[in-house]
Amino acid sequence: MAKAIGAKKSLWQQVCEEYEAEQPRHPNAVWTDSQSVSTHVSQYNASKHSPVFYGLTTAKVFVDDDPLKNFDPLLCHPALAGYSILGKPPPSSLKGPPTAEVMSPPQLRDRPVTRFLEESVFPVLLTGLEAMLKEAQKQHCFQRKRTAFNPCDFLTEWLYNHNPRRQGQSPVNFQDIPFVKDWLSIHPRPPIPLSLLLTEDQAALLIQAFWRGYKVRLQPDVQELRRWQRELREENRDNAKTIQEFWARQESRDCHWPLEM
Repeated sequence: MAKAIGAKKSLWQQVCEEYEAEQPRHPNAVWTDSQSVSTHVSQYNASKHSPVFYGLTTAKVFVDDDPLKNFDPLLCHPALAGYSILGKPPPSSLKGPPTAEVMSPPQLRDRPVTRFLEESVFPVLLTGLEAMLKEAQKQHCFQRKRTAFNPCDFLTEWLYNHNPRRQGQSPVNFQDIPFVKDWLSIHPRPPIPLSLLLTEDQAALLIQAFWRGYKVRLQPDVQELRRWQRELREENRDNAKTIQEFWARQESRDCHWPLEM
């Protein structure tokens, strides 16, 4: 049983295989001698051609990163960076013409994973991602390094409220979603810092209030008043103890007073 489960392809593997099947075939699969153009050394132009490519069949490789970033000159010539060397296929007389069944990309009905994603997932998910980006822009996520906005929480709430099965029902906050409440009860989150919850106006009011109080406390008359209050607190620090001792003496005195009578 374990062997059968391990041999099953994952969803990601199926998506990758279907994506590779949609890509254009390797040039070797469609290249024939009739498509080749004979060249001569007399046609070589140093301003337009590189002698490294002479006698080779190459193809431009499109990559997202700089092809010279991890280039090793010990392995190949720098002029070949970003190109792939292709081996010349056998003559067309020895190889049959490619059939339409092999060359044509697979139809949508032959790709159940891609069909499910395109028909059921992407129409809803892409709209949710667009709404998430708009909300992130409102929360100034593109201008600040740290914000209280959680894109995963927003996307979860948006998808839950836009579920076709919940049509006509009132929207629910993220914290009130049933499965979210169950998860947070087992895995509680730390509180969000106050600096991320305050708006710019609220933070400005707190900073201005602290600064005004600091400037007032620097005034000489306020400093004198603060010193007097501190000394008064030190003098009256043991008042509670003194009062308790006084009443204890009074109670003991009242207890001995009938005996003296």
